[in-house]
Amino acid sequence: MRHRPIRPGDLLHLTRAASPQFTRPITVRAIRELVDQHTYDGWVWITAYQLNAAGDAVRHRELYLRRDGLRWLTAPAATRRAESPPAVSS
Repeated sequence: MRHRPIRPGDLLHLTRAASPQFTRPITVRAIRELVDQHTYDGWVWITAYQLNAAGDAVRHRELYLRRDGLRWLTAPAATRRAESPPAVSS
């Protein structure tokens, strides 16, 4: 089975489906997937910033997660605007 890659900037909602450590769900912004770390089949190491309710990074984390339990979120509107090319006026 081919899994969606985790890319820098991806927003992930983590619950107990991703790991038993998340008794309370958290949202993180991925920094990178640690591909050189040994994992069991279906699991992945990532580094990420834990986000608060306002979307601000509050903690740097290194996390061991079950790929099938990851839930991708849509980037906030402010992030999408920053990534889109500027409008051209005539």
